[in-house]
Amino acid sequence: MKEIRDKTYEEKVVEIKRVSRTVKGGKRISFRALVIVGDKNGKVGLGTGKAAEVSVAIKKANNQARKKLHLIRINEKGTILKEVLYRYGSTKIILRPAPEGTSIIAGGVIRTVAELAGVKNLVTKSIGSNNKLNMAKAAIFGLLKAGENV
Repeated sequence: MKEIRDKTYEEKVVEIKRVSRTVKGGKRISFRALVIVGDKNGKVGLGTGKAAEVSVAIKKANNQARKKLHLIRINEKGTILKEVLYRYGSTKIILRPAPEGTSIIAGGVIRTVAELAGVKNLVTKSIGSNNKLNMAKAAIFGLLKAGENV
């Protein structure tokens, strides 16, 4: 497995989940890692990895996140360009631009995504499912949608 390493990106392990599948002899246990990678300057990526050991799962997730980086448009005040409502699965999030000095008002995964993307001022609200994977994807795609067609 080829590793992609670069010192400019910061990584955060958001979730490590123990998952199992049933086979003929019983249950086979593995671990799923959810990692978010960003440079705090507009680039952010999300990756998942699954393996029998936690460290290998994190490594796989990290490599996948670095391959799938997205460019987020942020204005000079450090916030998004427009308000957006984004839905991913049963998770719905509202992202609102905030004035300077507000900081990031968000919970959990959305805060992590926004910080690693380089957003400084943001107000968010999440509605519906709080599944970490769906919330992270909704946050990334919502931030992308906030930067288009302005």
